Amino acid sequence: MQKTGIASLGKFNLIKRLTDTIECTQPSTLKGPGDDAAVLHHEQTETILSTKLFLEGIHFDLTYTPLKHLGYKTVIAGISDIYAMNATPRQILLSTGLSKRFFVEDIDELYDGVKTACVRYNLDLVGSDVAPSMTGLAISITTTGEAPKEKIVYRSGGKKTDLLCLTGNLGAAYMGLQLLKREKQLFEGQPDKQPQLEGFEYILQRYLKPEARKDIIDTMAAINLIPTAMINLSDGLASDALHLCRQSQCGLRIYLERLPIASETFSIADEMHLDAVTAALNGGDDYELLFTAPISSYDILRREMQNIDIIGHLCDPAEGAFLVTPDNQAIELRAQGWK
Repeated sequence: MQKTGIASLGKFNLIKRLTDTIECTQPSTLKGPGDDAAVLHHEQTETILSTKLFLEGIHFDLTYTPLKHLGYKTVIAGISDIYAMNATPRQILLSTGLSKRFFVEDIDELYDGVKTACVRYNLDLVGSDVAPSMTGLAISITTTGEAPKEKIVYRSGGKKTDLLCLTGNLGAAYMGLQLLKREKQLFEGQPDKQPQLEGFEYILQRYLKPEARKDIIDTMAAINLIPTAMINLSDGLASDALHLCRQSQCGLRIYLERLPIASETFSIADEMHLDAVTAALNGGDDYELLFTAPISSYDILRREMQNIDIIGHLCDPAEGAFLVTPDNQAIELRAQGWK
């Protein structure tokens, strides 16, 4: 198929092509794409903002990352930060830096993933920009959200004896990435060889097409539970748990036997001679939520939120931050994930 050079359209026609079919549905969106800036209006709520930058060769490898999946994952990364504030994401702004190896159809594919995520999570894409890049693909996303002031959750609200709760499972995304890296190396050495990915669909999906935990935020709202502190797990459990306990000025205990790790993660880790627990603690890209809640909420957590695990608790800061093994050995928690 003949592909269309980006230069043949030019910047403004490319932006128009990418955003022309977008229909804004959020009541707070007064003006979306097509002017110098978007116009938003919120009544009686606080506006939440988050921004992220993704660079080819640093955050993603297009050898094994389909552009549609990349667009989808970029949105998930943006809105997960909003959900971690116990807020509702409403709008996104997306900008891309494009090298001359990309064609219009490639950017169409990237935006197909973005638009798919926007439909799934009821978001408006209200602004977009493109610029030339000398080093490959760069993507910047800014996400807006809203929440009543009294319901916003910060990392700093945790208290001693609070329960430490986790959604989903850990390490699968990291092991999906390791599998893709392994198959890339084999392919580069033997270009006629086909990648062996059958049976690993779950860990590949966890890395290439994660989901944000809107379901958890919806459940919390339904049972009127407001966490004392919360953080989006993107840089690994150890790193993000330390962020939370430091900002809450608390210590913490995480119990190894309570870490949720999928059987598929254990299986591929064993095959690749890696440690699944290390992947769970330091792998990152999980996009799960780590939150704290008063110990008095134990019963309602167990009764109404069966899709979370209580993995530990906060404690006095003088007690430090440790991982406790089944034989009661305390291992100091260290941030070894993304730096």
